[in-house]
Amino acid sequence: MATQRTTTKTLKNPAPVPVEPTQCQPCGGSGNVAITVRVGRKRRPVGQQDGLCLNCLGSGTDPDA
Repeated sequence: MATQRTTTKTLKNPAPVPVEPTQCQPCGGSGNVAITVRVGRKRRPVGQQDGLCLNCLGSGTDPDA
C-alpha cells in the first residue's frame, strides 16, 4: 500500500482578485436610455420612453473595459 502525503502544496499562482466592471457611459449603468418620441407630420417631440442601451446591450457594464 502506498504512503499518503500529509502536506499540501502551496499555490504558485494565486487566484486573481476580481475587478469590478466599470459603468457604461451612455446609460450610467442602468441599461436603459431615454428615447424621444416624435409624432405628427412635422415630427414634433411629445415625450420620452425607455429604450435598451445599444452600447452595453442592457447589461450596464462598459464593454470596452
